[in-house]
Amino acid sequence: MTFIKDVESSSENGSLIDFKDKKVPLLAHKRASFGSSVFNLSCTIVGAGIMSLPAAMKVLGVIPGVILIIVAGFLTEASIEFLLRFSDASCSFSYCSVMEDAFGKIGKILVQLSVVVNNVGMSIIYLIIIEDVLSGSSTSDGVHHPGVLEECFEQQWWTGRAFVLLVLTLFVFMPLISCKRIDSLRYTSAVAVALAVFFIVVVVAITAFKLGQGTIHEPAWFPHIESSESFWNLFTAVPVLVCAYLCHFNVHPIQNELKDPNQMQSVVKTSLSLSGIVYLLTGLFGFLLFGDSTASDILSNFDTNLGVPYSSLLNNMVRVSYAGHIILVFPIIFYSLRINLDGLLFRRARRPLASDNWRFALVTLILMSVILYGAIFIPNVWQAFQFTGATSGSLLLFIFPASIVLKDCHGIATMKDKMLAIFLIVVAVFTDVVAIYSNASTLIPKRS
Repeated sequence: MTFIKDVESSSENGSLIDFKDKKVPLLAHKRASFGSSVFNLSCTIVGAGIMSLPAAMKVLGVIPGVILIIVAGFLTEASIEFLLRFSDASCSFSYCSVMEDAFGKIGKILVQLSVVVNNVGMSIIYLIIIEDVLSGSSTSDGVHHPGVLEECFEQQWWTGRAFVLLVLTLFVFMPLISCKRIDSLRYTSAVAVALAVFFIVVVVAITAFKLGQGTIHEPAWFPHIESSESFWNLFTAVPVLVCAYLCHFNVHPIQNELKDPNQMQSVVKTSLSLSGIVYLLTGLFGFLLFGDSTASDILSNFDTNLGVPYSSLLNNMVRVSYAGHIILVFPIIFYSLRINLDGLLFRRARRPLASDNWRFALVTLILMSVILYGAIFIPNVWQAFQFTGATSGSLLLFIFPASIVLKDCHGIATMKDKMLAIFLIVVAVFTDVVAIYSNASTLIPKRS
């Protein structure tokens, strides 16, 4: 079977075995467990976007925000179910190959380009966040926010952004991204999820303490609409919540290493449920804690006095735990990024990337060089990557899976499936237009 070339986690001989009437790649190593697969997929989902959820709650209000987080989770589950069902029908073991089955080579290339654009942008933003937490940052108006290292040791040459990032790359990132199987990251993914939970526990504890003191005001349950501008501002929060669950590029790699591939639907549901709880608690309690002063990145709120005992210690705990979370999320995002860039650069390669050490090292070095350059020399890239992330993210999340259903090469889609697919495309297009318009409007100077 020729499609085995798309399976990056297959054994070098590329052989297949029968598993409950389905051909699956034969792996020479022990297969992944259900729990490790849940941690890896959850780690893919819960990334930097978690910090924007309280700000989205501030814009929408608590009740619409909660509803949108829940609805987005169900829509994401539906789009992944489409992918897995049509992968079974076409005997495909990657996102690229199921798109290739439906739309030919152009479909495969579109997926690869979207993953590269989306994941490069996410990776650079992750490194920028880590730099900001550890080494500090300065805003466009000249305000300096000291990092954890600067607060503890004052400004030193070794607390600078570039040096800290280079040290992390050499001694943390490079060992982690050198893993050739996604299941090798199961322990770091578990720790990353644990750090996200720790962050939530601290935020909930601080909020509960301040609620007991009576120093927290009642939140806005619904949005305040005072003008047409405030009405359209509501829609700027939609892309943040709708695209929060993007993980599709790692679904197939995780399934390929799963001991029982038929458990993948359960893995998806468990991961989405866990991530949904994390999102709901972060958005709700983050907004309760800071109210109208909630920043677009809630991490920025944790460099001021929280009004509780040991405020400075709690601030550092929150920032360091979140930086640790991002550091451990990075390799899980990098895994699919490397696979898809390799597919673009070496389309005619006969050997899987994992079994070609020179190609593996070359692609890894190219990507890390680009990401490091972006993080060190382009420290303010939020607007640029909101443009690229919104478009490529919604393509991977909704448009591509829905398009596969509408094409229906194998005649397995029901009328209900096709109606849902059309709805997903409408949601994705709406999200893209709103994100691009809202970002463009911030770049255009307003007339006085």
